[in-house]
Parts: sequence; C-alpha cells; structure tokens
Amino acid sequence: MTVVIGTAGHIDHGKTSLLRALTGIDADRLPEERRRGMTIDVGYAHLRLPDGSELDFVDVPGHDRLVGNMLVGAGEIDAALLVVAADDGVRAQTLEHLELLDGLGISHGLAVVTKTDLVDADRVAWVTSEVVALLARSTLAGSMVLAVSSISGAGLDELRAALSVLRDGLRQDRHTPARLAIDRVFIVKGRGLVATGSLRGGRLASGDTLRVEPGGGSVRVRELQVHGATVESVADGGRVALNLVGAAQGSLVRGTTLTTDPDVRSTDRLLVLLRAPARLAVTAPAGRWPLDAGSTYGLHLATESVDARVQRGRGLGATLPDGRQIATLRLAGPIAAAPGDRFVLRVPSPGRTAAGGLVLDAAPPAGPSRRRASAGRLVALAAAMDDGADATAARLDLHGVTVEAAGRPEMAPDLAAALRDQAVTLPGVAGMPLAEARRALVRWLRRQATTDEATAGAIVGRLLDELTAAGALPRAGDAIYLPGHAPAGPAPELLTAMDRLEQALSMPAPPPLAEAARLAGCSPDGIRALEAAGRLVRVEEDLAWAAGTYRDLEATALRLAAAGPLSPAALRDATGTSRKYVMALLEDLDRRGVLRRTPAGHVPGPRAPTGRG
Repeated sequence: MTVVIGTAGHIDHGKTSLLRALTGIDADRLPEERRRGMTIDVGYAHLRLPDGSELDFVDVPGHDRLVGNMLVGAGEIDAALLVVAADDGVRAQTLEHLELLDGLGISHGLAVVTKTDLVDADRVAWVTSEVVALLARSTLAGSMVLAVSSISGAGLDELRAALSVLRDGLRQDRHTPARLAIDRVFIVKGRGLVATGSLRGGRLASGDTLRVEPGGGSVRVRELQVHGATVESVADGGRVALNLVGAAQGSLVRGTTLTTDPDVRSTDRLLVLLRAPARLAVTAPAGRWPLDAGSTYGLHLATESVDARVQRGRGLGATLPDGRQIATLRLAGPIAAAPGDRFVLRVPSPGRTAAGGLVLDAAPPAGPSRRRASAGRLVALAAAMDDGADATAARLDLHGVTVEAAGRPEMAPDLAAALRDQAVTLPGVAGMPLAEARRALVRWLRRQATTDEATAGAIVGRLLDELTAAGALPRAGDAIYLPGHAPAGPAPELLTAMDRLEQALSMPAPPPLAEAARLAGCSPDGIRALEAAGRLVRVEEDLAWAAGTYRDLEATALRLAAAGPLSPAALRDATGTSRKYVMALLEDLDRRGVLRRTPAGHVPGPRAPTGRG
C-alpha cells in the first residue's frame, strides 16, 4: 500500500532539505523556488523502502502568505511529517500548520527536529520536549519525535525505520470507488493534458472513464504514470499522473475531482459537523464558538478552496452536548464533495483556523424536507458518522426520500407509513381511477419530502402495486376501491394480462403493439381499457408506450430542446433507440404542441409543461 505523507512547519525549517536528504529528490520544482530558496507551491517526492514498498511525500510551503498552497497539499494526505528546526524552535507557522492538520483530523504522523548539527545536545533535547508537549494538544498526540540532521545524515536511518512503522499503522479502504482530487494540470508536448493527484479508493487503469466534478462531464485515461513510469493500472493509492482525453478536459483545474464514486457530487451547500480548533497559538485571537450564523470563512476541502457562509434558519444546524456544531454552509461556488470528507474553515486575515469539519451530507435537506430536519435527526446523523457506522438510515430519516446509487428510491419508515395511510383511505366508497390515485399520492408525497416527480411516481407505483396485490385496495378494471366496495369488473385474468402488456411496453424501444398484446394474452378490450385509464399512449396503430415510459421520453425531449434545437439524431442517441421510434415520438409531440418543429430542429412548443419537479 502506498501512503501519502505531507510535510508541515515554519518557513526555512528544512522541510525540503530533509526530503532531499531522505529521498534524493528536490521537491522544489519551480525555478523561482530554487532561486529564492523557499517552497512556493506544493512539491512532491517519493521514497523506496527496504522492503520494496514506496512512500509519497507532499512538500508544502511554510510562508504565512502561502497557507492556501499548504492546504492544497495537506488536503489529501494520509499522515503528517511536522518539521521543527532545532536552532529556531516552534514558530508561528509551526503552530498554524499543526492547527490545520488538527482541523483536518490527521491523527497519524511523525515530528522531526532538524538542523541538529547547528546546536548542542541540550538544545535538541529542549526543542524535542517542546514539540512533544505541542503534539499532545492536537490530533497527533503521542506521535514519535526524532532528531535529524539533513547535512550530516544523523538520524536518517531511524527516520526511515519510523516511516515504515507509520506506513504499517495506516489502513485505507481500497474497496471504495476511485477518486482523485487534482492538484496540478499541465500540457506535455506530444501527449496533451496531464493531471496529477493522490488516488483514493480502488483500482484505476488505463482506458478507464472518470466523471468530472463539479461539471458532470467525463474524461478517459489514455496513459497512467506512477513516479515517472508508465503503468497499466494502480490499485494501492499514492501519487498518480493521468494523461487524459475527452470533451471535459478543458474544465480541469486544481480542485477538480475525477471519480467513479456515485457519492461524490457537485454541490454548493454542505451539512457539516464542526469542531473548535486546537488553539495552539495562545497569543492568537480566540475567535467565536460556535461560529456565528451569517459569517463567512474560507473552506479548504481536498485540493479545492471556496468561500463558505454559515446559514441561518430552522433545520440548518444544532449544537451537540460536547460543544461541536452541526451547521449548513452555503458555498460561493460548486465543489466536489461526499459524506465523510474532512475540511477546515479558515479566517484569511488575520490568518487563523476557525474550525475543523466533517461533511455529513453533500446535499442538505431543502424545500419540504427542511421540515424534517429536526435537531434530533441532525444529531442522529452526526452520531452515525462519529461511530464510523453506515449512515444511510440516518440520512434517509433526515430527508424522507433518497435515491440509492443503484437508482432505487427509498422512503423513511414514518413517511412510508403515512403514505400507506393516505393510500388506503383515498378511494372512498365510490372508488377512484388508478391514474388519479397515483397523481394524488405523488402530490401528497412531494409536499412531505423534496423529490422529483419521477422518483415520487416510482415510490407510489410500487406501493399501489403492493396494496392491490394484497387486497388492501381492491381493483376493478382501472379503478381502486375500499375493501368490500369494489364492483364486478374485468376478469382477474384480463387484469393480469393488461399488467403484462403495460410492462412489455415500458421500454424506450417497445415491440409492436399487436405482437406484445399477443404475447401478454391481452385482448383488444384490455388495450382499450389501458388507453382509457391513461396507462398506455398509442402514437401509431402498432406503436405504443406505457404511460410512464412515454412521460420519461417526453421529458428527455423537452430537456434537450430547451438547451437548443433538437435533432432526431440527438434524441436517438439520448434515448438509445432508433430513428423509427424517434420520428414517431417527435411527430406526436408536435401534434400535441409540446414541441414545435423549426428549420434548425425542434424547440419547446406552446403547450410545453413548465415548473416540473
């Protein structure tokens, strides 16, 4: 397993010199850095250990005006290497960097007292004890402290051994999808665009397609390099360089994330758990805690930074008994984030750490779901994340309705029970058409939880199927009734055949209507009943779609047409069908005024629906 270790410490305390002595690599890659003798941007190096494994190092600048660049490097590390010069001792950026590491929750690391060749043994011992006491007030409490000289080489062997022990104590989950936050983007002549970063999660291989967030486009990995050598795949994390192709490559900048993880999403709102910073610099202003609603801070997550404002209002936050704060942050622009991501909030001037944080939800409750966001539900979600447990149930309880990565919508138990109560009393003794009942229940559900019409429709459809199958809502023809009030209707065999036909037509490219009816055993009377109930949309004599599928195709056509004149070829590609189906659909939408044909293509027509959820 390759782990990434980030340096930290005050300017001119020997971070880059230590890495050069340790690895033989000069992490100062910019000419200006070499000229000025200080790290300006993030640098990289790697060390091969005696057992053949490798460690990656991220070298960060120590100047106080370059803390933003330091956080780019620290945002994706597994462990920290805190460097303190023996002749200078703990200084301002030592404290600030350690506060930032504490805010990011970095709990694995080492501290190194450097430049021991410049002072006597008593001074080395004093600075070492100072560092031990300082670490004890942070998440790096108990970390080993070593004395090293980059000039004489004293202590380097002990440091290598300690790094091996540190590596062995780190465990990463390699079963999660791949994720890489970009820290550098550049062009290589003859090869094209290259992006670098620290790989998180599982295997990444040449030829893989990665989603770009924020933005949602995709790129393909043409070539993959680790430490300058081309490899077919990488599965053990560490530093990676990707030669990328694809339409979305123009959107790649530092802070962009490449991923196959469905939990990573583009968002400009975050539900977070905040904790007060370590406050190691006793002379620094303490700041307010909990953070004031309406205040703005710099948020640093992975390799991205953006302004974040603490929001006011019910359901947007809570304070835990231990003093930690649950809050909702409104970001100045979209970033890529997922539950479990760690970050820091920082006050830029005068520079100080405002809070360390953990993302609880990358899509906080909004709209109707805000009414569910009680303090109890927020605290339950934070507790699940604290324990490292699966927070799916707590997040579902908070939102009311969620959609799993596989696309299946789920509903919180209390909301499911309330929807069932609505359904079993809805028809009354006079009964109700099934289509009308579906619409009424979808409207009710969307008043209780924030969800789109398609998701609500899938939930309601599943519930009605269960209730009619169990007899809780007897069905006669295309109407449902209260138990004991259903009139005689079509034979059960015909109802079953109608359901089979509807299912057979629930695809973008359905079979011919006559053939599907024959295979389903559905008579012409059953076809007419399906049309009358609004469960089937016939656009030609032998071409029909199930109503839900037709609505999905209509929504796709409208979405594409709203973005620009829609061509049959574009609709064909978007629906995965053929020209036969696309032309029939477009002609039907033209007849109904949903779309309007122009010389450039189809555009929304006078009867195009608006305000869809």
